[in-house]
Amino acid sequence: MSVLDTAAALSRERVPFVQATVVRAEKPTSAHAGDTALVRADGAIDGFVGGTCAEASVREYGLKVLASNEPLLLRIVPDAVGGRAEQGAVTVANPCLSGGSVEIFLEPRVPAPRVLVVGDSPIAAALAELGGPLGFAVERVPGEAATPRADDAALVVASHGRGEEPALTAALRLGVPYVGLIASRIRGAAVLAALDVPPDVRARVHSPAGLDIGARTAPEIALSVLAQLVAERRIREETAAVTTREPASAIDPVCGMTVAAVPASLHVDLDGTTTWFCGEGCRTAFLADPARYAAAS
Repeated sequence: MSVLDTAAALSRERVPFVQATVVRAEKPTSAHAGDTALVRADGAIDGFVGGTCAEASVREYGLKVLASNEPLLLRIVPDAVGGRAEQGAVTVANPCLSGGSVEIFLEPRVPAPRVLVVGDSPIAAALAELGGPLGFAVERVPGEAATPRADDAALVVASHGRGEEPALTAALRLGVPYVGLIASRIRGAAVLAALDVPPDVRARVHSPAGLDIGARTAPEIALSVLAQLVAERRIREETAAVTTREPASAIDPVCGMTVAAVPASLHVDLDGTTTWFCGEGCRTAFLADPARYAAAS
């Protein structure tokens, strides 16, 4: 299976990854323009964008791109001019490169947030039609077939009494961030009262779902629901941006490179301490004389 075939398969399976594409390579680097690799969330790399040392930098910054969901142009140079950051790009020094430099575009490929819409009503149809252009992967299912997932962005029930309670209960128990019920206030209150969840959990249901914009038609109601969903997602994203930490990194004690401290990176566990390396050469040098590099690690 080619790298692009793997990328297509991961996209179908809704697995996040970063696509790394060499856009410029300077001899004698081993990479060529057009070479492509995929960086997965655990740091595993499929494909080729250069030797092990270049791969270490791609892994480090690929994980950062996956965390931020923002693309980045990574310039890897063999001398001491690295460490420069600018809008949308970063230049890093890689002392292991055997001359030349390489520029790699890192593109996050994060699946569109799934919105599960329960029902075949006109409102459900309008939610599916309007949700796509807003960047949501909308799936419509009948109430009895609703199977929410913990990574869903939302579950909206618009089934007019068919399969409402099981779908709502399942989404609440999984912690789906946005749970909405299309119903009148009176009927909605009755449905919520019948849910087998604690009162504080039941209170998370938006009923009637949607912002109060005076909506009357099915498309207007769908618009109000999606607007509310977008507003709540933005609040959660801003909160996450403050609290999210960058992926762990470490310094290779042999060459001084910064590498991602993840199992996919080369490392050695010695005397209760894990030491991380950019490539096999540095790990071999360390193992030959660990005491020499103890202070650096």
